[in-house]
Amino acid sequence: MQTLSLVTLLVRDYDEAIRWYVDVLGFALREDTPLRGDKRWVRVGPQGSGGAAFLLARADTPSQEAAVGRQAGDRVGFFLVTDDFARDHAAMIARGVVFAEAPRHEAYGTVAVFLDLYGNRFDLIEPA
Repeated sequence: MQTLSLVTLLVRDYDEAIRWYVDVLGFALREDTPLRGDKRWVRVGPQGSGGAAFLLARADTPSQEAAVGRQAGDRVGFFLVTDDFARDHAAMIARGVVFAEAPRHEAYGTVAVFLDLYGNRFDLIEPA
């Protein structure tokens, strides 16, 4: 058996990313472990979920810095599934999450695109 556990997300700064993902998006800080030098192993993920999480990785090189906010080349690259779209959409707006569009109903469910603090595009989706 295999499980996808982490997806690297390039960030400019560990602490600002933690604040946004935890305080604004409502994720849990699962781990923040110092490594060598000023590196850290930082994992964040949805509250109450044991599924995949983000590994927040501070960009170190010019090519990594250029990719911050463009992880998926300006496409939706991440999909946050919910069991109650209306509840989570309203809570996210109240905490300051920016939605790039109004919610819409598709054959696969209710969905709206939102942006993280760097401009990465996410779908908030309640499957049909």
